[in-house]
Amino acid sequence: MTAPASGAYARRLGPWDAAMIVIGGVIGAGIFRTPATVAERTDAGWQILLLWTVGGLLTLAGALSYAELGARRPQAGGTYIYLREAFGQLPAFLFGWTMALINYPGSIAAVATTFADYLCTALALPPYWIKPVAAGAIAFLVGVNLFGIRAGAWVQNLFTLLKLGVVVMLVVVGLVLARGHLGGILETDAMHPVSAGTFVSAIVPVLFTYGGFHYLNDLAGEVRDPHRTLPRALAMGMVGVVLCYVLVNVAYLAGLGHAGLAGSRAPAADLMSRLFGAGGATLVAVGIACSTFGYCNIAIAGGARVLQTMGADGMFFRAVGRVEPRTRAPQVALLALGAWAIALALSGSFGQLLNYTTVGEWLSHAFGIATLFWYRRVLADEPPPYRVPGYPWVPLLFVLTVPGVLLATALDNPHDVGMSLVVIALGVPVYAAWRAWLRRTER
Repeated sequence: MTAPASGAYARRLGPWDAAMIVIGGVIGAGIFRTPATVAERTDAGWQILLLWTVGGLLTLAGALSYAELGARRPQAGGTYIYLREAFGQLPAFLFGWTMALINYPGSIAAVATTFADYLCTALALPPYWIKPVAAGAIAFLVGVNLFGIRAGAWVQNLFTLLKLGVVVMLVVVGLVLARGHLGGILETDAMHPVSAGTFVSAIVPVLFTYGGFHYLNDLAGEVRDPHRTLPRALAMGMVGVVLCYVLVNVAYLAGLGHAGLAGSRAPAADLMSRLFGAGGATLVAVGIACSTFGYCNIAIAGGARVLQTMGADGMFFRAVGRVEPRTRAPQVALLALGAWAIALALSGSFGQLLNYTTVGEWLSHAFGIATLFWYRRVLADEPPPYRVPGYPWVPLLFVLTVPGVLLATALDNPHDVGMSLVVIALGVPVYAAWRAWLRRTER
């Protein structure tokens, strides 16, 4: 069985669209809240900035590795395609089982609920509006994407620019509050090196906040001149995100101080409130709503392409594998993913699903990048249009980071990690049952 031909999709995404997808897929709600968690686990401002810089460089190593994979196989489906070619159908199915059927719709439901929460707060709507607004947001974005990738890209570009506007606003406010005393953010009585335990516990939430760079590879079948565009968009997009994240943390430290950041439950809102009062907090709520709305759009578009590829490959229902010839959109996959995400949002059951697929998400990144070594060895006579710089050390750096992340997660929450492994393992009998059913129906 083979993946759908690349011609099933139309290559309508240019370099600007691709870069906006990378930035929009990474910047969600995390940067507006996670820095407080990182501050709680550190002693000084310089440690915070070091962690966000190191986390960004580690993620950049992963993004550059994905750039070569995307340039080698510029097809819809991303990691699913790489795993199937390098390791076979079972590992590819386990990825699809864990991510496309559980993690992606769970993420969409969770982030849509966050969007609805902030929007309702900004508009002073009662809490019972949150679930209907979340479901409505998912339905609206699915409807937009039914018209094709250009419609989805237009929405994505708009909301990525809006979230970048929020980032710029936070940085400017932090600089204003610092009143020319930026050097104070690095002052500390604890200039001793960061301990290994502190570093690991603090960098895990940083790395989670940097996640999402892989969505562009899910949409690679619709990128124009992918051999050039994918590497450039991934590299430039991730460098832009790292700069944004470091500058936002500078702003938090300048405006709130290390102790204030560590004690804040909503650092972005607290920072804006110091200069603009309650109106500043409302403005941030609107900004976070825009940021999360844009993320949902990418997750819907990317997740649907993975589902469609699985369907065309015989690893999911064949109807889901269709691409509508006029719009070149995977309409059945979009409707199926959207319906499942709406059900999760309305039921509120997405939280545990996401917790139970955390390990699967990180393992998919590690094994996805590990396929790069297979491509280099087995297809040595097939020169890639782009080579990740620093091979093999750059991809190896990211792959070796994953066990540390999983160990830290297991020590912090062994129950969820155990359930993650159970969810992945359940995919094996599901795969066997699916293959048996498929053989019977195709005779």
